[in-house]
Amino acid sequence: MTTDNNVNSTSSSTVITSPFLKAIVLQIRGQDTYGVYRNWSDELILKPYVVSKQKKREISIEGEVDPITQARIMGFYRAVAARIEQETGLISQVVVDLSHEGFGWALVFSGRLLLTVKTLRDAHRFGFDSLEKLAEEGEGFVQKGIDLAKRFPEVGNL
Repeated sequence: MTTDNNVNSTSSSTVITSPFLKAIVLQIRGQDTYGVYRNWSDELILKPYVVSKQKKREISIEGEVDPITQARIMGFYRAVAARIEQETGLISQVVVDLSHEGFGWALVFSGRLLLTVKTLRDAHRFGFDSLEKLAEEGEGFVQKGIDLAKRFPEVGNL
């Protein structure tokens, strides 16, 4: 069996140089109790996060959000929390509240401080155009969270 490790012809240097993408890979591997991803490349693990606009249009928003997509959303925000924790030293947690229709919230908090708040719509179609967009979006959340944690350290420690 051969596996294609390329994701939209993205080089592996993107994964290697992006701390956020490495954090997602660590989160996914950390949840892998059966060792399924042990021998998978980082690019192959991140492949489900890349969803083209055409593919998004094909995904039905009828019915429940599937558990795999929910896990992908949770992995993304856990990686945001892990990166913020890594940079600030504040223990960060994630809450994802998602309705069966695909609407909800993703919150990253530390103490009583909300570091990242994101409204989720059409969660069935969660994904990014490329690994670069995934890294850019994730690092944006991380930087905003770090800025808030540095502005209000006393609230983050409550």
